[in-house]
Amino acid sequence: MGSLPHVVEDCLGFLQLFSDGSVFRSNDIDFKISAVQDHSVTFKDYLFNKRFNLSLRFYKPKHVTLNTKNIPIVIFLHGGGFCFGSRTWPHIHNCCTRLASGLQAAVLSPDYRLAPEHRLPSAVEDAVEAVRWLQRQGLRQKEDENGGDEWLSGDVDFDRVFVVGDSSGGNIAHHLAVRLGSGSSEMDPVRVRGYVLFAPFFGGEVRTKSEEGPAEHMLNLELLDRFWRLSMPFGESRDHPLANPFGPGSPNLEEVKLDPILVIVGSNELLKDRAEEYARRLKELGKDIEYLEFEGCEHGFFTHHSYSSKLAEEVIQILKRFMLQTSTLLEPTCLKNING
Repeated sequence: MGSLPHVVEDCLGFLQLFSDGSVFRSNDIDFKISAVQDHSVTFKDYLFNKRFNLSLRFYKPKHVTLNTKNIPIVIFLHGGGFCFGSRTWPHIHNCCTRLASGLQAAVLSPDYRLAPEHRLPSAVEDAVEAVRWLQRQGLRQKEDENGGDEWLSGDVDFDRVFVVGDSSGGNIAHHLAVRLGSGSSEMDPVRVRGYVLFAPFFGGEVRTKSEEGPAEHMLNLELLDRFWRLSMPFGESRDHPLANPFGPGSPNLEEVKLDPILVIVGSNELLKDRAEEYARRLKELGKDIEYLEFEGCEHGFFTHHSYSSKLAEEVIQILKRFMLQTSTLLEPTCLKNING
């Protein structure tokens, strides 16, 4: 008789991969925070991918104070190392309500298939499908002002869409930016105007200084490596294009037209050096990209503390500036700009 299946990868006891390929997931997660009751925001869930039973959550501010007919749309892609996360998790929900109320924007938060049951590029494909779902809503409204779901029609601007990705969601946002390009009509009437990457989860075989530095409260290098082993296509390394945008097999981004990108990272993050190198390399290629670093902050400093952190309002103001494409707002003194 063969030996019984044994655990080959263990993520904090909540996710275990066994030697026979089976997976255990625990639903008994003790979240340290609760969902905030922000009464200025309403939300509704939609099934956007019937094949994989994937849903998204659509948030809207109840009272729009901006002097505009329609409000912009923010697509928020959650983090979790490609292995964890859901639109229903309290910190993800809180982040989205904060973005909706603070930016006076509609926020779309899609789930995506998780690894190791569904390895990359599944998550990227699901993000593309979420944009296609939004496109279908826009087309229905374009064809008929009374068409489609009235909750999504009339007061949202499909021509002003921004993609915000946190950690692995930031990685997905990068691949979306490359996939959609700049000025592409593929998703008309949806027009993405810019991308915000919070500490994008990029990797590589050669270690960076920040990766070899002190562990964070939530992250360590062992866990990051485990996420890659669980999420990458079988047999691939951390230099695969899905992990390393400048790896030996990655596409040449010089000729790729990209919409403006804003990278935000904490100075104490293990992912800091990769985020900074990403911004610097794209800047050298002539792309419109800005890098902002919050001193003394760790991974998830905004997404996990979008209501409780004193820095949250500064982040909101930065996002407003980026979305409005104006430099009238002063940059906080705790930020480091790659442009000096």
